Amino acid sequence: MAKKEFTFRGMTLDEAKKLSLKEFMKHVPSRSRRSLERGFTDAQKILLEQLKTGKNSVKTHCRDMVIIPEMIDRKIKVHNGKQFVEVLIQAEMLGHVLGEFSLTRGGVKHSAPGVGATRSSTGVSVK
Repeated sequence: MAKKEFTFRGMTLDEAKKLSLKEFMKHVPSRSRRSLERGFTDAQKILLEQLKTGKNSVKTHCRDMVIIPEMIDRKIKVHNGKQFVEVLIQAEMLGHVLGEFSLTRGGVKHSAPGVGATRSSTGVSVK
């Protein structure tokens, strides 16, 4: 079975990459469009400049940056509050926000109860 080719709102990936920012804004949901209409913040402008210089892996705290076509196939390390999580930008992520792909909350892993947690655990050694 042949792999299905990606389309973004009826456009191929190459057509989407050729769109200007104004044209791209017409094809994204309203939340992303309004964010792009306001313009980029200073930190977001710095991120785009770093991506244009050709640096493959860029670190950023801009979790609210909307993913635009010129960011595709780049690795961006997005801060999650504790560390930088490497995110490979793919075509399916267009119009989403970087923070969606760098989770800030980890899963809770429960193990045995601690000493004193139950009546039976008081006899368990600390070591």
